[in-house]
Amino acid sequence: MASSTDSSTGVDDEVRQLYERYQAAESDEERREIALEMGKLDGRRHADIYDALEDE
Repeated sequence: MASSTDSSTGVDDEVRQLYERYQAAESDEERREIALEMGKLDGRRHADIYDALEDE
């Protein structure tokens, strides 16, 4: 169970970093690229959740 907590913390850190980059972005194109990265990260997070549920 600790590994899901560890991976969750890592994802939270990635989200925080992406959000900070998004806030500091100087162009719409840069914000768009960061938003795409956020979407990919969200997809990975959901996949991790579903994998954990299957293991229960």
